[in-house]
Parts: sequence; C-alpha cells; structure tokens
Amino acid sequence: MGLLGKKKQVVSCCNANYSAQSMANAEKNKETGARVKILGSGCTKCRQLEENTLEALKQLGMDAPVDHVKDFAQIATYGVMSTPALVVDGKVVSYGKVLSIQEAIGLLKKVQ
Repeated sequence: MGLLGKKKQVVSCCNANYSAQSMANAEKNKETGARVKILGSGCTKCRQLEENTLEALKQLGMDAPVDHVKDFAQIATYGVMSTPALVVDGKVVSYGKVLSIQEAIGLLKKVQ
C-alpha cells in the first residue's frame, strides 16, 4: 500500500501480456534451449553482451550455442528486472550491465 492507503499500480512499460498462460509457457521454455542465454530487448547493450559472451566462449574453446531471449514474460521467469543479463545452465550469473570479455570468461570458468 502506498501513502494514505492508496494501492500502487504496477504498469508494464512495454504493454507485455503477463497472463497465467503466457507465464506458464515462458516457464516451460526457460528449461529448454541453449546452455548460455542473453536476456534483453535486443538493444545495443544486449547485443554487446552477446558479442562479448561469444568471444569469451571462443577464447575458452567452448562450443556452446547462445540464445538471445527477448520475450519479457520469459525474462521475468528468471527474476531479472534489469537487462542485459547472462544466464548459464539456467542460473542468472550477471544482470544490469555489459560484461567485458574478461569478466565473461571469469563467470563462464566458474560454472564449468
């Protein structure tokens, strides 16, 4: 509740559909797909994180596919409120910033 007993209303800035069915579908899709995922709308920062992650994987000699998840319902299932985010093996390892190649290498080594 807000001040003076008024309820705070949460409004999605992207007019996303967060119905029970869309969230169930997103949760199901979360468990399938690539081992490494980039979560974000596809903005410049998201694309930069994807490029840095791909370069980090290349330097580590890892041949893992990378998915770029742009569906906000699916992003919400990871509990991420700030993008871009990096997910490895279903676990969010970074969010809210663009990792450098070296930072991505460090995180990918930890989860190997």
